[in-house]
Amino acid sequence: MRAKKSLGQNFLNSKTIAHEIVRSAELSGSDTVLEIGPGKGFLTAELLKTGAHIFAIEKDDRLIPFLQEKFAEEMTKGVFTLIHDDVTNFDPHAYGLNDGAYKLIANIPYYLTGYIIRTFLETPHKPERMILMIQKEVADRIVARDKKESILSIAVKAYGTPRIVKKVPARYFTPAPNVDSAVLAIEHISNTHFTDRKLEKLFFDIVKTGFAHKRKQLAGNLKELFGNTTSTLLAQTGISPHARAEDITLEEWLVCTKKASALLNM
Repeated sequence: MRAKKSLGQNFLNSKTIAHEIVRSAELSGSDTVLEIGPGKGFLTAELLKTGAHIFAIEKDDRLIPFLQEKFAEEMTKGVFTLIHDDVTNFDPHAYGLNDGAYKLIANIPYYLTGYIIRTFLETPHKPERMILMIQKEVADRIVARDKKESILSIAVKAYGTPRIVKKVPARYFTPAPNVDSAVLAIEHISNTHFTDRKLEKLFFDIVKTGFAHKRKQLAGNLKELFGNTTSTLLAQTGISPHARAEDITLEEWLVCTKKASALLNM
């Protein structure tokens, strides 16, 4: 069964990497896992060995009967649930996957990386942790290996702690992609930094506006939101008026949001 380019399929073929993913997920028999894109079930088989209950969501029509046959015994035992759907239509809560009560594991198509990270971090029904196979360049950007932050790295850190588990060369996939991948873990996922939705929205409005023009200083970008009060806001936050968005830490963005909330009487 050949991979579909239209679905961005690259099937994992390394047991070593599969074991590394399972190890980093720290699974036990009491865990519940949501696997996105099980493909031919290579990683799924390793996940099932832990005794965890696996929910696997697969879009490809061709793979459904294949997976049903391969995991018929596990389906009968009730430890494997196959969901024929597109992840963009998926509601975790509809399957009893409640906030902090499951782990998300996925070898995802590159084009869905941003969507899946954003959706499952922002949903009220967040996973406890995510273990994602993504493009290495994107993983590097999320953990800010060059010490330069981005909207993506700040967004991820606002909800959890990202770390790169392992680099995965292209040869460990069939077909081999044009770039290397990496296993990214996002751990300790929570909504701790946001007391309500208004504060969460304000935080991302500020971050997105701050990064709107990368070459401009933060003060210039934030004038779009705060006008003449921008200098006061940055002074209260302790951020230099000459700083750029990529140099601002998560903690500084959070303080800036709280000060802005007070200025706006939210």
